[in-house]
Amino acid sequence: METTTLHPTRRVQIWFQDEGRFGQKGRVAHRWWPRGERPLGLCDRRFSSTYIYAAVCPETGDSFALVMPKVNARSMSKFLEEFSKTLGPDVQALFIMDQAGWHGARELSIPKNITPVPLPPYSPELNPVERVWLYLRERFLSHRLLKDYDAIVEACCKAWNALAADPERLRSLTSYPWLPCVNN
Repeated sequence: METTTLHPTRRVQIWFQDEGRFGQKGRVAHRWWPRGERPLGLCDRRFSSTYIYAAVCPETGDSFALVMPKVNARSMSKFLEEFSKTLGPDVQALFIMDQAGWHGARELSIPKNITPVPLPPYSPELNPVERVWLYLRERFLSHRLLKDYDAIVEACCKAWNALAADPERLRSLTSYPWLPCVNN
């Protein structure tokens, strides 16, 4: 990435961020099954859940995630603080995220090496991390019964770690065709 006049001594990286809710009330995904027959499926009526806070750099496939119990300004501040520590000393992250209430809360603490950039309202299709959630649900987190909150957290961590171990997969999921135009 190039430097900018706003941060002339730093390399600018574009990162997309979002939160995804995962839990016992899982989502049904597509399955191959003989025509005319109904597939067997698991149904969980409990409502325990957790959230994965994630940031992905589509250009490199780098990623960072934390599993947190709630979505609020305090959790978001912790996520930003931990994410900030992973950036190189010469990197300024353009952090593109939706306009959820906690993203613009007064009590939100944003580190100096992160510049938040809001997406237009009601436009989840512009955030590539939405495709990551779909991938995690379809490949790792659907058609499962999870015993309790700890099992949900463990399943989310395993799913994210399996995906994060494959940066090329993350790049393919998050590289939208219009992104190279933004980088210039």
